[in-house]
Amino acid sequence: MRTITIANQKGGCGKTTVAINLAATLAQEGRRVLLIDLDPQGHCALGTAVPEDQVELSVLELVSQHLEGDPVELSRVTWQIADNLDLAPARANLATLEPRLGQREDADIALRDILAANVNRYDYAVIDCPPHLGMLMRSGLFAADEVIIPVDTGYFALHGLTRQLTTIEELCERRGLRPGVRILANQYDVRTKLAREVLAELRSRFKGTVYDTIVNFNTKLKEGVSYGQPITEFAPHSMGARDFQKLAREIIAAEPTKAPSSDLLQHVERLAADAERLLATTTTLVDGRHGEESPRSEQKEPGTAAPREAVTSGTPSPADIVAATSARVLTTPAPSIPASPLIHRRTESEKSGRELPAKAGRPAPSRDNGDLYHEKIARKIEDVYGVRQEGEVLVFRTRQPEASEVQLAGDFNDWMPHTTPMQRLHNGDFEVRLRLPRGHYRYRLVVDGRWSHDTQNPANETNEYGELNSLVDVRM
Repeated sequence: MRTITIANQKGGCGKTTVAINLAATLAQEGRRVLLIDLDPQGHCALGTAVPEDQVELSVLELVSQHLEGDPVELSRVTWQIADNLDLAPARANLATLEPRLGQREDADIALRDILAANVNRYDYAVIDCPPHLGMLMRSGLFAADEVIIPVDTGYFALHGLTRQLTTIEELCERRGLRPGVRILANQYDVRTKLAREVLAELRSRFKGTVYDTIVNFNTKLKEGVSYGQPITEFAPHSMGARDFQKLAREIIAAEPTKAPSSDLLQHVERLAADAERLLATTTTLVDGRHGEESPRSEQKEPGTAAPREAVTSGTPSPADIVAATSARVLTTPAPSIPASPLIHRRTESEKSGRELPAKAGRPAPSRDNGDLYHEKIARKIEDVYGVRQEGEVLVFRTRQPEASEVQLAGDFNDWMPHTTPMQRLHNGDFEVRLRLPRGHYRYRLVVDGRWSHDTQNPANETNEYGELNSLVDVRM
């Protein structure tokens, strides 16, 4: 379980909105998420439509009874908000915890111990902290693997941020902890010069700490909280939903690779041993037939070697199968690749300014025609990858050999990549075919949660985030 704490001593930067919507979006991405409210105002419950008067057990009882030696099961405190999303709510009485237990040395790490006991129940724990430094915020920081500091891109955004980072570092070092700290540009309004300048200063001053994702100012985020719904439910196709999906996928992309379990490794070893025994048995059976005469075998003349068909007329050896398969693959002509009507491609004669050899067969690459040969290969690669139009169908194809999932986002699906997954082909490429009306479209690829432009499509433009959108025109 990765524990992410949302903290900032400055009020009004949108901590609770970030906590609720990040947790909901991670859950929508298939992760099991626990949202924990450490703010006595109880805004996480309010923002997810959990009635405070019906909350019998809250974070107060969860922490206090753990310290008193009579722990409460986490499952008795949590409320199910959505699929894969639970909330441990707070009530106003949480404010009494610090005066009552704040002097105890173990009070600051109680939440950390509680989460450690439930580490296998969730993939993520998202903690919303109060806007002041005290026992509750320290509890959230000491439990964190990662700390996100939301920063609104307004006049006071940079003031005190360096001090906030220093405070977090000093507090955690006292406990021997070193959580990763990241800055999230929040409530960004690209229309204002001040917001653009603040964002540029953040990225310049805190290089490597600021998320690539920017959460833009969006009224749907505020409206969703007021209706008690995360953005994934209230307005799943809004810009706010897209921003949090991008943030969630940026976080998911940093998930550590899971090592195979010992049981799985033992199972793989057993399969390997069985395969070796089967191969040995097959080889023995084939070798035992070499001396037998098959009715279909050819008669060999004295002093000549028997043809391969005569020796292995019964069951072919593994080497025969490999050789035969290789011969078929090598002699099968490559399929012709249609040119894309979207981009005018020059012929080799136009590129070189001279006539090409007659197509009696592919000429061997030489110093004279090597350039033409490589240009032809490059042209075929461009035709295969990128985007091309085939009649009324637009074909998007990309080669991502290391990727496990590739999705397509653009104007045609309201920039919601999960609605347009690309299919993996037998050769490892990813492809999707769409029927789109005539028009001009912008799009991007999402490779294992990371957004990028289509490098095989030379048509692109810079978007409002300073990144590239790929472009395509559909012509009927």
